[in-house]
Amino acid sequence: MKVFISVDIEGITGVTDWSETELGNHDYKQFAEQMTKETVAACEGAIAMGAKEIFIKDAHDSARNIDITKLPRCAKLSRGWTSSPDSMVAGLDETFDAAIFIGYHSAAGTDGSPLAHTMNSGNNYMMVNGEKASEFTINSYLAANYGVPVVFLSGDKALCDTAKKFNKGIETVAVKEGSAGATISINPDYACDLIKEGVKNGLKHINECKIAIPEKFEVEINYKEHKNARRASFFPGVTQTGSHTIKYTANNVKDFSVTRMFIL
Repeated sequence: MKVFISVDIEGITGVTDWSETELGNHDYKQFAEQMTKETVAACEGAIAMGAKEIFIKDAHDSARNIDITKLPRCAKLSRGWTSSPDSMVAGLDETFDAAIFIGYHSAAGTDGSPLAHTMNSGNNYMMVNGEKASEFTINSYLAANYGVPVVFLSGDKALCDTAKKFNKGIETVAVKEGSAGATISINPDYACDLIKEGVKNGLKHINECKIAIPEKFEVEINYKEHKNARRASFFPGVTQTGSHTIKYTANNVKDFSVTRMFIL
């Protein structure tokens, strides 16, 4: 079995403030260590289910957060960014059996996490086919385009609840719950135990986690600064619909993700 793992930090247990997510800050180290531990737990769950190859994408900010020395021998780690529209799932292709998302967070424009955002902090929300889109949403479509089901997700409770409606077969572990500017998080070691078991359960039901790809992607992005909406409007196929808002339509996942890469 070959498994892909994409790892973010805002949905790691305990993480509450932006300062805890930024490489070099004094309060970053302990949460980068927990990010590594939760990644290792996911690997252990996958190995227990027969995974022989594991590809891990460090998918947060600098993409240089996970401690490679703690990873199992069968794992490869992608650090840094490939400048690909696949972004947080760069490296994924049709050869993988399943995908796992660790440390994910609620979408921009929602209240499930004090760190809720989609791709960056420059937008108020991104809508895809009338629904606020999270990084989980975007990356699930990218995975589906390669024929790879997302079988497990860990992160904040609001995202996990939303994910179960989007992908009815997915296994989730909510390691925290957002409350305005606060989080209520579970014990770090307990989080790792739950992730390991959750991954094992998810990999038992790979075929149940397949999702349908929409025939069309109707996308709307509302930017925090109006100048960014104007700039995005010059990209082919993008129309400015308001002072801070643009829209575009894509007929496939590739066009959806390529346009997003250049304007968000």
